[in-house]
Amino acid sequence: MSGMKLSNDQPIQIESDKLEIHDQEHTALFTGNVKVVQGTTTMQSGKMTVYYKDKAAKSGAGAPAQPEAKPEKSASLASGSADIDKILVTDKVYLVSGTQTATADDGNFDMASQTFILTADQGNKVILSDGPNVFTGCKLTVHMQTGQAELESCGGRVQIQLDPKSQPNAQKQN
Repeated sequence: MSGMKLSNDQPIQIESDKLEIHDQEHTALFTGNVKVVQGTTTMQSGKMTVYYKDKAAKSGAGAPAQPEAKPEKSASLASGSADIDKILVTDKVYLVSGTQTATADDGNFDMASQTFILTADQGNKVILSDGPNVFTGCKLTVHMQTGQAELESCGGRVQIQLDPKSQPNAQKQN
């Protein structure tokens, strides 16, 4: 899973059919053909909700007010000053990073823990592929800083299909 890491130094491009920003609730709702691109990672879904922190609420809470101090403005996604807390993606999620591809029904990205969790609805599967290698389960947890991943079963067993020819050290036999 080394391909699914965050690139904090690269810009993020987001496209969707519609965007609703709700500054009072500190959310931004992207709907319809949502596409997020950062570096070599692309994520697509039907809907994405971004939750961001309120800077004004956390600054100076309980501290005595200083008359010359200007109150800090509230965070806004539109101004680019938002501190993103978490991102929820729903309605079929498709994630591509390098040679790796993952599909699921829903996803949850937690900025604090730097984890991305993909889940499947009843009867569906989370499918992760890396070239010809395919991994199937119901819940995929990816630690974005390290690329470490964990795939959980759907009550049965996790299924893996490995192609020995995909291994870098594979030697050709005569």
